[in-house]
This record gives sequence, structure tokens and C-alpha cells, in this order.
Amino acid sequence: MTHVDVNGVCFNVERAGAGPALVLLHGFTGSSTTWANHVPVFAREFDTVAVDLLGHGASAVPIDPERYRMEHAVADLTGLLDQMNISRAAWLGYSMGGRVALQYAVAQPARVAALVLEGASPGIADPTERAARVRSDEALADFVEREGLAAFVDHWERLPIFASQARLSAATWDSVHRQRLTNDPVGLANSLRGLGQGAQEPLHDRLGDVEAPTLLVVGEEDAKFRYLATEMVSAMPAARVEVVAESGHAPHLEQPHEFQRIVLDFLRSLNWQQMTRGHAK
Repeated sequence: MTHVDVNGVCFNVERAGAGPALVLLHGFTGSSTTWANHVPVFAREFDTVAVDLLGHGASAVPIDPERYRMEHAVADLTGLLDQMNISRAAWLGYSMGGRVALQYAVAQPARVAALVLEGASPGIADPTERAARVRSDEALADFVEREGLAAFVDHWERLPIFASQARLSAATWDSVHRQRLTNDPVGLANSLRGLGQGAQEPLHDRLGDVEAPTLLVVGEEDAKFRYLATEMVSAMPAARVEVVAESGHAPHLEQPHEFQRIVLDFLRSLNWQQMTRGHAK
């Protein structure tokens, strides 16, 4: 565990391995422990940097929701990489973390050697839908503040998008559940308000600017995000899609060995000497 102060807040970072840098960004209600079963494998070939995003895990929990906004997330991650002497990295992000990684690739293309986006979205293009999502996220934020963390996690885990996770082993489900309960309710509420899909400026018109090699990973049973991946890959010049069988929204959790194989096959196919010039550990 490493604590790094960036732009007035403290981030928890779990770093392991050696080689080209690979930044790992979890989803909403997750933390760096999302990747605990994958880091030992990835770290054999990469310098893995698993970050607790604001309001999650052991990172800071600012009171102001504005501090969680995407532009601050990008600036914080840039400062974090600067302090860790990483000039360029591959980025792997799941769900909310995938949105952050994609935004980072648009805002800081020189710092992105490659992208792996799992169950990710470019935001919500339609203003009416985006406004509705803001209201929905505000209601969820109010719920976690009013009812408490345990009630919120129970509600969150019952959402249809996670239905396929009912097939997880009892031990795996319990581990994920306990991890979610380690978060701070204020952090989750403010993350919804500041970093939710409704709060994010959509990136649909910027996808063509992402020149980094990109792998879009999506579960076969995750119909919404399969559709989004199809839309995204058609707009991105160096992207391809991998569909993971017998998986919903979280292939890294539902089919971990297949997820590792897909990610490593993609990363191994890249010309790292060319893409990570200037990298230092």
C-alpha cells in the first residue's frame, strides 16, 4: 500500500511487478482490490499500478462532489503518474474506471500507450437521457446517505446488470460484497454526483481522436454494453472487441482466467519498445 498526495488529496495505490506500466482502474463501489486476483498474473510482465479512485477504498473522501468530476480525475491521475515517474502507460478500466481511462486517453493521449476498456461507456450523448441519469444518480446518492452503506450495497447488488453474478461461487460473492462494504457512504454518494455518467461530458464526438491500440472487453450477456462496444469500435481507429462467453457486465470477475488471457494476448501483441519510450520506474 502506497499513499500519494496529489492536488491536495491522498490516493491509495497498490503497485507490483516490473516492466511497462499498466494502470488499473476499478468500477463504482470497487477499489484496487478489484484486481487482487489479476495483479499476480499481470505483474509478471508489467509494472501494475492499481489506484483507489476518490471516494473508494483507502483514498480520500472529499466533501465537495465537484472534486470528483472527470476533469479533476484526469488531473489527479496525471499528477500521480508524474510522482511515480511513469511517463506513459497502458490503461485497464472497468465500468466507471473504463470511462475514466477513456477520458484520460482523449485528454492526455501522449500518456496512453494502450487501452483495455471493460464494460465501458463514452457517456450519454442525448441531453434528455443525460439529465435523467443525473436525477437517477442523485436519488441513489440520497439513498446511500439516508439508508446507510449496507442497505445501499444490498440494493446495488440486486440491479439487473449484475444478475449474471448469481453464478459466482459463494466465496467469490462474499469477497466482493465485503469489499463493497469497506467504502465510505459519503465517497460513494459524491462519486455518483460528480463522476456519474450524467455528470460526464459525452465523448462520442472524440472517439476518433483515440489513436492508442484499444481492446473493448464485454460480456456476452451484457446486451447494453455489447451494443455500446459495437458503436465505439466503429468510431475508434485502432480498436477491436472481445466478447466473453458466459459472462455479464464483469468478465474480470465472472470469467477471470479468460479475462486474463484476452488482456495478456492483447498487451503482448503490442510494440512496447516503441509505445513506452521515456517510461521510467
